Amino acid sequence: MQPRLAAVAERLGALERELCDPVVVQDQPRWRELLRLRARLEPVQERAAQRRAMQSDRDAAQAMLEAAEGDERGWLLAEVERLDAGLAAAETDLRTLLLPHDPRDERGVVVEVRAGAGGDEAALFAADLLRMYARYAERRGWKAELLGGTPTDIGGFREAELGIEGDGVFSRLKFERGVHRVQRVPATEASGRLHTSTATVAVLPEADEVEVEIRPEDLEVDTYRASGAGGQHINRTESAIRITHRPSGLVVTCQDERSQIKNRAKALKVLRARLYDQRMGERERQIAQERRSQVGSGERSERIRTYNFPQNRVSEERIALNLYQLRSVLDGDLDPLVEPLLVEDQARRLREAPTL
Repeated sequence: MQPRLAAVAERLGALERELCDPVVVQDQPRWRELLRLRARLEPVQERAAQRRAMQSDRDAAQAMLEAAEGDERGWLLAEVERLDAGLAAAETDLRTLLLPHDPRDERGVVVEVRAGAGGDEAALFAADLLRMYARYAERRGWKAELLGGTPTDIGGFREAELGIEGDGVFSRLKFERGVHRVQRVPATEASGRLHTSTATVAVLPEADEVEVEIRPEDLEVDTYRASGAGGQHINRTESAIRITHRPSGLVVTCQDERSQIKNRAKALKVLRARLYDQRMGERERQIAQERRSQVGSGERSERIRTYNFPQNRVSEERIALNLYQLRSVLDGDLDPLVEPLLVEDQARRLREAPTL
């Protein structure tokens, strides 16, 4: 434990010096990054100081207990037990604070939603999920923007990308990756039969240009006339963009804006996020075999959640959680699902972390 805590103290000292450097202050992105790092490390140093004080008090109480007689032993024994409990809690807190930090947690994301099994009903469900994430972003003060999509004639989406920017977006939305299932009577179903449909969700952390280099010569850019709802400009101007990244084979399209320039910028944002996600996935597979736990590995093939309309129930299948507030969840009240998943993920990582 001591070497790790000493490293934290040393890093905090270096941070203070960097934050006072005029050159760093002028570099606002770097300055904000250092402030976030300091905010993560300061609680470690504070809790370590509390633990040292408790250990000193415990040692003194134990020494007094060994020399005490009569009634004095009773309250000294109680004091030692109280301090032992405090030290155990402090150790757990420090183990939690020292868990490896995922640098992607603070990033914005691109949420990709695709209709799965279920035809038009699956496309309508995909649109419901997009709205749910946009409303959740609004509740948390994040910025959400539709980056692209393929709408259907009845208001659904075959596929769509939603960009969400804000502090800690990936840390809360990364658990949404996987297959979402809906059970309801479709509006298009005349006989009133219950249908089961699915949609897949991918959550891609945004990447900076310096992290993912996209060379112009690696891109094949096609323009075409947009299709679908959108006004008189549709099918009259070639504003839609299709970008093919030759080395990876990834293809991104965007037709939401009337301007080719805006559509190209949105498409490149999605492409950069996909390439970053691809690269990080390869790196993680090289470091260790994919872990599987109750929270799940995030593979898109996993069915993670069921939305049952007749029972007004949302079932989070990774942690056996049932919430009977489906309408609220679909309106963006996701924290009752996200918070338990965060707690379970932290508990899993604590079980796997070495003892201090």
